[in-house]
Amino acid sequence: MAVCLGGGLAIGAKPAATEDFRIGEAGRAEAMAAAGGLQQRPMERVLITAGPGAAALDPTAATAAAHKITQRMLAMPAVESVAAPVFSSDGSALRVDVTMKGAELDGKKQVAALRAQTEEVQRAEPGLLIEETGGPSISSGVDALRGRDLARTEMIALPITLITLLVVFRSAAMALVPLLLAISSIAAAIGLSMPASHVFPDNGVGINIILLIGMAVGVDYTLFYLKRAREERARGGGLLGARAAVELAAATSGRAVVISGLAVAVSVATMYLADDVIFSSIATSAILVTLVAVASSLTVLPALLTVLGDGTQRKTAPKAGITGAVLRRTAANPAVALGISVLAMLALAAPLLGLTLTDMGRETHPRTIPAMRAFDRLNTAFPQLKSMHQVVVTAEPARAGQVADALRALAERARTDPDFAGAAELRASADGRVSLLELPVPHHVSENAARRSLERLRTDYLPATVGALRAADYAVTGDIARYADYPAHQKRKLPLIIATLLLATFALTVAAFRSVVLGLIGVLLNLLSAGASLGLLALVFQHTWAEGLLGFHSTGTIGSRVPLLLFVILFGLSMDYQVIVLSRISEAVRGGMPARRAVLEGVGGSAGVVTSAAFVMVTVFASFVPLHIMEMKQMGFALAAAVLLDAFVIRMVILPALLLLLGARAWWPARSVG
Repeated sequence: MAVCLGGGLAIGAKPAATEDFRIGEAGRAEAMAAAGGLQQRPMERVLITAGPGAAALDPTAATAAAHKITQRMLAMPAVESVAAPVFSSDGSALRVDVTMKGAELDGKKQVAALRAQTEEVQRAEPGLLIEETGGPSISSGVDALRGRDLARTEMIALPITLITLLVVFRSAAMALVPLLLAISSIAAAIGLSMPASHVFPDNGVGINIILLIGMAVGVDYTLFYLKRAREERARGGGLLGARAAVELAAATSGRAVVISGLAVAVSVATMYLADDVIFSSIATSAILVTLVAVASSLTVLPALLTVLGDGTQRKTAPKAGITGAVLRRTAANPAVALGISVLAMLALAAPLLGLTLTDMGRETHPRTIPAMRAFDRLNTAFPQLKSMHQVVVTAEPARAGQVADALRALAERARTDPDFAGAAELRASADGRVSLLELPVPHHVSENAARRSLERLRTDYLPATVGALRAADYAVTGDIARYADYPAHQKRKLPLIIATLLLATFALTVAAFRSVVLGLIGVLLNLLSAGASLGLLALVFQHTWAEGLLGFHSTGTIGSRVPLLLFVILFGLSMDYQVIVLSRISEAVRGGMPARRAVLEGVGGSAGVVTSAAFVMVTVFASFVPLHIMEMKQMGFALAAAVLLDAFVIRMVILPALLLLLGARAWWPARSVG
């Protein structure tokens, strides 16, 4: 851990740059604009309205305040330019647009100094309400809110995890071991992620993913190992030494941990196929922390257990009561248990048919962020600022006049369209090769009218104007295009990733247990689990009935990244349970036990560790539900629901029912279980 952290800090991390986020036609247009020096700059807007108790805005006082803002902002090294103040159409507000230097993503690093200037003017003008908002302010506010939220989740997840482990082991020393190994694995993975970011840039969520996955798999793998070592010592009647018990655990649960860890890493690696910096960063973080957790459980953990010796065997863990009762009922009539549970899972999956995916627009951020409250007031006073289209055209410099005429014709068509608003702005690069037309839209990016305007622009206005020019390349970007193109990109990539996931799950199960049937069962059960959890997610978040219960305002949609994350992470983590359960059954069959009894012994023997591990995972994932950021809230809910269903319905009912019905055929074509 020390070497990983030290090396990582010495090398440093490489954050993702603006160009790393370019996707689809919108990304192509941004690259074209950047080639001509017309890329979008970070912009802040200072809004001046009437102060508390004032009947209306005083234009003279507002203009004077705007002059002060302008002078202060121009003196800031991070500011490139300040536009002339603009009054709203009804005279109720005055705004000052401040363009910052640097790339679009760099604005939030410098915005605090600008906001300090706005606050100084506000203190000097108590009769006015002076606020600042914009992309940098909102991004900075979201990051700060996410940091506070994650700190609270750690305060919730760590104590509950510790209590769960105390109940499982009835020993404070043994309860601390999984927690400490998980934390040390997380620390080492954070160190390793820094040099890795020079290959796969970090988009800002890498540490969050390391915490999320690291706590889950770190505790899980350690739990599997510890429980098995205790069982071996208990089976030996206290005569088995600590070292021998650890060696037996290494030969059984240690092998299962390696298989599980590889399954998680291979499953998560499919996210690289998304061709997206966000998923590449997530995949890198998850793979690193998983492999570090596996290495810890195979090296540090056995050494620690051997050193602790008799301290690992204080009291036996309580036997699973509810899971035992469920297993007995399943064994009594496996066909009925299978039918009822599958129908229940399919019923939960039914809302998946109405799943609506969108990128979460800026307007979905919580209003606890001051910049978002100013954002609402700004959009009320200046509705044309809600979103915009940017049409980018590249052509030979000699044809710059023709391009400008075509773009003006396009602007004239849009001027009479009710889905567009305000005056268009035309700019060109210094060499005349690149032209950019900005078209304001009085609708938020998530509204149907905004999407209609994009479709009309791309399929009607552009082909009829710029499209008539020969040897001219054009594309559309802007807030709405980004919002539309990202989910479309994900939808195109999702089938490939899911197909690769299914193939990986099948191949790993077949390789581990030499059974084609078990491979097919693993694929089907993972699909059933993912479908049910996604259906439950749609049922909760696409409607309003659970808003008060979970503290959110429904957008009627699901974040476009959530399903892919759910599929990939669930497929990886569910292999934990699959491997631990099937490994125990495999051992029993290899020992000569009849297939039916092996299933009951294997599932029953692993029930305690599976339910305990699932409870820890559910606690970690569910701690994300109270977060304010909608996409993280949805991801936490979906993963918690998926693990809960997978551990208690799939592994405790459906899997044993299937294995009981199939008997020895479940292990085909292997002659013996391996």
